[in-house]
Amino acid sequence: MKGNAEDGRRRGARPSRVVVVGAGIAGLAAAWRLRAELGAEAQITVCDAASVPGGKVRTVEVAGRRFDVGAEAVLARRPEAVTLIREVGLGDDLVHPTSASSAIRALGRTVPMPKGTMMGIPASAEAVADVLSQDGVEAVAAEAGGPPLSLPDHDVSLGGLLRSRFGDEVVDRLVDPLLGGVYAGGADGLGLRATLPAVAAAVDAGATSLTEAVARTLPERPSSAPVFATLRGGLGDLVDRLVESGAVELRLGQPVRELVRRPSGGWRLRTGAAALSHAPADAELDADAVVLAVPPPAASRLLATVAPDAASAYAEMELASMAVVALALPPGTELPPSSGILIGERERRADGTRFTAKAFTFSARKWEHHNRPGEPVLIRGSVGRFGEVSTLQASDDELVERVRRDLAELTGITASPVDTYVMRWGGGLPQYSVGHLDRVARIERAVAGLDGLAVAGAALHGVGLPACVATGDAAARRVVGQ
Repeated sequence: MKGNAEDGRRRGARPSRVVVVGAGIAGLAAAWRLRAELGAEAQITVCDAASVPGGKVRTVEVAGRRFDVGAEAVLARRPEAVTLIREVGLGDDLVHPTSASSAIRALGRTVPMPKGTMMGIPASAEAVADVLSQDGVEAVAAEAGGPPLSLPDHDVSLGGLLRSRFGDEVVDRLVDPLLGGVYAGGADGLGLRATLPAVAAAVDAGATSLTEAVARTLPERPSSAPVFATLRGGLGDLVDRLVESGAVELRLGQPVRELVRRPSGGWRLRTGAAALSHAPADAELDADAVVLAVPPPAASRLLATVAPDAASAYAEMELASMAVVALALPPGTELPPSSGILIGERERRADGTRFTAKAFTFSARKWEHHNRPGEPVLIRGSVGRFGEVSTLQASDDELVERVRRDLAELTGITASPVDTYVMRWGGGLPQYSVGHLDRVARIERAVAGLDGLAVAGAALHGVGLPACVATGDAAARRVVGQ
């Protein structure tokens, strides 16, 4: 692929050679859209430092079964991911959760997740009467009668706002456990507008309290449409299909270490470990267009000379690490009736020590295709919060044992697993802190001035798969001139 980029690109021609940096779901979605837009003749190369494609989508074998140890579901009510799944021919493999609902550990009790809340923020005191203390319930009831709420145009700390309106309990017992599952971060470090734009919009539209804003945002009638979906064979099937159907040249284990603008137009990328004293002949790629779909540290490094303001904005983004501990329990192990349990950071075990896990997903309850009589019972434990380093320094075996102790404490299940799998996601989740929207705007303004370059990924407009797919699709359309 090394060679001169076509000068026709500068004359408005559609690109014939495109390099996508990053083989996560955003990058693969971009490559898929590029193939659809540019046709079979275009050369589309996808580079990634990892040895396997998919990014935070990873399906492995646990007890002989395909099991997701990264993202395990897509938000079905947002269309991008489900639409892509159907486009690649996997629509018949879409499945939805069972009717089992989730639970939360609050005040030392495991109780059903309260309805009438949005990301744990209550629409009324009645909605959280079974989760909070009497003082906490009274604080929620009083919020509507407090000083009328108004928001500045800029973002504000979600945790700071909630604590000022409700006190600490709503944050510690409800909001943080839910945010921990999405961002691996707590409310105090996240921005309201960045994480809950619908609630902010309701306040901007005239709601004078948070309870009123949430009530306005919640649907009047519960929808019968499923909220989530996944693939029967694991979301890794989507990764495989995108690679195959996109007909891309996939270069794994090849990090892109430099991106430069060519004087004659187009881009040159240098690949390989930065420590190499010499570059092999095939370590350079020339392209008419480039899509960067990599985590913030890599994006910052690659944009440092071509878009310094974008690089600076990426460098300001913080990341959280986490791990998924998959347990295959003996056949016949009885699980609780819920689909899973969320655990707040301030919750304690009976002996006063902290829980290692922040959540459990009882996959055999949540998904019908994992509920197979006579076969091992699959569950997931999630570990790791933003700023929490020591927990993830434990060995895999120690993580498994700690998660098992938490499981026994919460459910009474002490059965030894027949198989385990630990998947670590170092720096896997960007934090949407106060100022995140401004940083994204800086990135997009800087990149917009560069012909044939676009960015995508979880650090921009949402960490869920539909949001990542949307950024990949938009990046592909940008570089083909739409």
